[in-house]
Amino acid sequence: MTDHASPAIVPRDTRPPPRRVREPQRVQRIARGLLAIFFTGLALYTIRGFLPSLIWGGVFAIAAWPLYVGSRNRWKSLPGGTVLPLIFTLGVALMFLIPMGLFALEAGREAQSIAMWMNEARHSGVPVPGWIHALPFGAPAVTSWWENHLQNPDDVSTLLHSLNIGRSVQVTQRLGSQIFHRGLLFVFSILTLFFLLKDGESVIRQCLVVSRRAFGKRGEGIAQQIIASIHGTVAGLVLVGIGEGALMGVAYLIAGAPHPFLFGVFTAVAAMIPFCAVIAVGVVSLLLLVKGATIAAIAILGLGLAVIFLADHLVRPALIGGSTEMPFLWVLTGILGGVESWNLLGLFLGPAIMAVLHLLWRNWTRDRQQGEF
Repeated sequence: MTDHASPAIVPRDTRPPPRRVREPQRVQRIARGLLAIFFTGLALYTIRGFLPSLIWGGVFAIAAWPLYVGSRNRWKSLPGGTVLPLIFTLGVALMFLIPMGLFALEAGREAQSIAMWMNEARHSGVPVPGWIHALPFGAPAVTSWWENHLQNPDDVSTLLHSLNIGRSVQVTQRLGSQIFHRGLLFVFSILTLFFLLKDGESVIRQCLVVSRRAFGKRGEGIAQQIIASIHGTVAGLVLVGIGEGALMGVAYLIAGAPHPFLFGVFTAVAAMIPFCAVIAVGVVSLLLLVKGATIAAIAILGLGLAVIFLADHLVRPALIGGSTEMPFLWVLTGILGGVESWNLLGLFLGPAIMAVLHLLWRNWTRDRQQGEF
């Protein structure tokens, strides 16, 4: 036994800190939380006008991400980290700009034709169309009214002058302002898409860290359900709608319908909302019937109803519900309710919200069956 004993190992104090030490820490945590909530709310209020653009950019990025990652892994030789995101961003922008440009060009031609028709009507009146005489009932009365009110150039001039021209100018100015505002939001959405693709890996990593800290592993499952819902919605609504519009556009062209491209685009946009493509098909069928092409009108109506039925009852439920394992009623409720609440953005937000609710419902019912709660 030596004189110099080894120093005793002092056990670590595992006692909780006294109350007077814990209390300031608790107050600081509450203060930090309130400060974070305050600045988060302040930031959301500041950018509230651009929130739809940010959400649209996120939807575009989620929809394009699998194809973007595959292209990035295939073409690793592209210089820098901005070339491929720029290519994808331009591609998405052109997907909207090309149809909109063609639509505007066609609408401009129609406006010019209408202006020429109005100018001619002022000088020579509007003759009775031939289809009025072919009406199954009421043809004599309609013909008499037309001859008394529209066939005389003076009556047509009086009718056109009775329109509120000043109000028409105001409507045109408001329309131009709305087009400028919507165009600005679209540009911001495209910029958001570019930066999300460029910094996608970092954004995903940060979102996972925040999700795990806030909600644990189930938060990641909710995020995956939202992403799957957006992918299924893009495939089930956008791609199927474009397919319906392209198919019916070709049918309009073959049937001799007026402005087949214009109505094809209108059908594609309407087909993105379930059952709304019937409106476009009905309008084209009515125009064909007015022209006297009865067989073509019946054929377009029958083909359109068949395509809409197959798309809305077979293809879309399989694409949207299959990706999230949701029943078709949940999908349809999310789409229609989302459009009513969030306008066009609700096409994606509605199914995503219902997908999260369906996931929570499954987890709750499964946990209760297993006795976890």
